[in-house]
Amino acid sequence: AAFVAKSLGKKLGRATEESARVIGNLTAFLTEMIKGSRMTKVYQQEKFEFGRSAEIMNEHMKRQNKIGFIMIRATPIMEIITGFMIAGFIYYTGLMVSKGEIAINNFFSFLTAMMLAYQPIRSLATINMLFNQGAVGADRVFNILDAEPSIKEISSAPNLNIKKGNVAFEEVSFSYPNTLEQAIKNINISIKGGTTAALVGHSGAGKSTIINLLPRFYDPKEGKICIDGQNIRSFTLSSLRKNISMVSQDIILFDDTVHANIAYANMNASEEQIKEACDFAAATEFINKLPQKFETIIGENGIRLSGGQKQRISIARAVLKNSPIILLDEATSSLDAESEEKVQNAIINLTKNRTTLVIAHRLSTIVRSDKI
Repeated sequence: AAFVAKSLGKKLGRATEESARVIGNLTAFLTEMIKGSRMTKVYQQEKFEFGRSAEIMNEHMKRQNKIGFIMIRATPIMEIITGFMIAGFIYYTGLMVSKGEIAINNFFSFLTAMMLAYQPIRSLATINMLFNQGAVGADRVFNILDAEPSIKEISSAPNLNIKKGNVAFEEVSFSYPNTLEQAIKNINISIKGGTTAALVGHSGAGKSTIINLLPRFYDPKEGKICIDGQNIRSFTLSSLRKNISMVSQDIILFDDTVHANIAYANMNASEEQIKEACDFAAATEFINKLPQKFETIIGENGIRLSGGQKQRISIARAVLKNSPIILLDEATSSLDAESEEKVQNAIINLTKNRTTLVIAHRLSTIVRSDKI
């Protein structure tokens, strides 16, 4: 029984591992299809996507059938083994009883005890298979939970203390993982505290890379980044990021209310502070036109809002955080001319006396910068 349980358990573990991989592919495919449904329709690729989905579904069905086939074999195999065991016992002890070597009452007592043990023995195979199935799932989970973060803090690192907000990149070079080409090489930038610096250049020049290095989303391969002369790698991540607000062209919003999305920057903010932040970001007018105003659910990643509205919500969130360092990555790229003018005025108020790094292609966005 133990041999069968172990053998089937190993087979089920391998089959479950294959099935988990296929389910991962299926989930990724479905997510991609739902998000890209409009693209599929406009390019008329429904048949192609049906074909892809059929392949993945068939693969998934094969894996599930394999798991079912292994599990369904356990019961008949254990029944046969147990049946032979009981038959052999009855035959052998029957001979002993006929020869007078064992009393008939002892035979029946032992037979009853053995029949009581029959069900637990048969369950061994199922329990072992479930254990192997769970172990495979646990292994996939723990591979993620046990992964070491690429950005590490120095043990007992102090908090970063920002007074003036001077930012300096000193001989900074960086290349993304699994690539040999350097995104930026030997970059030297000095930004005086309280001023605005604009990064301008063609796509792929490394502007966003520079912006992402400051809050330590990545660490430079060479060189160092300092704030007020302090190397940011020597201080806690929380104290660094606490002093940075960011508005990106890739806006992230949650399937929650407008109020909750703005208050994400400061959970303890008052209603007055939130409304003031919206005024700064030229967002109050359109928010008041929403069905439930600040309590309107905006959908997954703000799907119920326009691109410009989402950007203004993002700017309001940055305003509310009230950080000494502001990072703006194409913060007005989705705004019309009228809204852009309002937001530009809001950004002027937002960045006043704060160190600001701006990425932009529009002249109107960078014209007021102290350094380009």
